[in-house]
Amino acid sequence: MRTSRRTIIAFVLGAIPLAPALGFDGTPVNSRVKSAAPLGVVATPPAAAAQLNNKPVPPAAVPASAVPGPANATSSSMMALEYAAEGGHPVAQWKLGRMYADGDGVAQNDLRAFEYFSRIANQHAEDNPSAPQAGIVANAFVALGRYYLSGIPNSKVKSDPERAREMFSYAASYFGNADAQYDLARLYFKSTGNSPESFRQGIRWLGLAAQKGQYQAQALLGQMLFNGEQMPPQRARGLMWLILARENAGADEAWIKESYNRAIAKASESDRAMALQMIEHWVKGRRD
Repeated sequence: MRTSRRTIIAFVLGAIPLAPALGFDGTPVNSRVKSAAPLGVVATPPAAAAQLNNKPVPPAAVPASAVPGPANATSSSMMALEYAAEGGHPVAQWKLGRMYADGDGVAQNDLRAFEYFSRIANQHAEDNPSAPQAGIVANAFVALGRYYLSGIPNSKVKSDPERAREMFSYAASYFGNADAQYDLARLYFKSTGNSPESFRQGIRWLGLAAQKGQYQAQALLGQMLFNGEQMPPQRARGLMWLILARENAGADEAWIKESYNRAIAKASESDRAMALQMIEHWVKGRRD
């Protein structure tokens, strides 16, 4: 989190084109808040995980520092990565998956990426969430969920939103992954009929992701709170989340900056002052 108290004050006073924001529940937020599966979501390993690959291979005893990086991969580094991946090393499998997904040093190939992510999910779905490789495992589930959302053209991987939900739900509830929580929230918001229960589930997951610093979740939550989308408006809280999101948004994420600009233009001095207090609570909670 790059937000500092000096920057926050500048935002609120208008010295920098940003805006204030606050915690979803209005209380100081601790960065170590542990996510819990919302009511009605069963945190069990998706059945798909067992079908993604053949019998698991025990991870090879290869230290992560010994696995070559993807940039400008040479033949020897690729061989080392592939050898470690075949031995079941999740770091190597993740790096190869990302290389093929991004076309980084290799020809872009989503199906190959999907296969590497599938190996991780199949072999490590029940790893302890505190294990060193837990972040990689959770990210593999998120990557698989996104592939299931869109499908992979000319392959066996077809668009399957329910399978995607399964992947996101597992990574969100078992591993507490903020990206999975954000993606799961969006699926709930897009549910057929958008029932009050779906909205409640969606806003819960969105709040958990925002509290962990997932800036896209912060932007969406801030926008919804400020505008009062399916809930009473809470402008100061919305501003808090929007300023935090804008501070961390990429240059190509115009929707976040536009949401911020619209909100700050409508915000009253009282909204800004209250949002400043909320951000100070946020910053303090992240330090504690």
